[in-house]
Amino acid sequence: MPYSVDLIEEMQILTLYNLANTQEGLKIHHSAEPSSIAAALRLHNKGLISLPDGGYLTTLGIQAAEHAQSALNILNT
Repeated sequence: MPYSVDLIEEMQILTLYNLANTQEGLKIHHSAEPSSIAAALRLHNKGLISLPDGGYLTTLGIQAAEHAQSALNILNT
């Protein structure tokens, strides 16, 4: 499956989460880029984050964020 712009934006949001503290959430403000707002909503609809504008990672979201952040770390070395 090729990477779409939407998928890359969702992965970007997932890489913003602090996996060392899953009680630390994110807030995507209404003044954020429309693409970030839309990505957060898609992640929420997929059950990866708790709120349409960020919130906390769900159990599935933690797994997705771990994979996204691991891939980013590997590719940045």
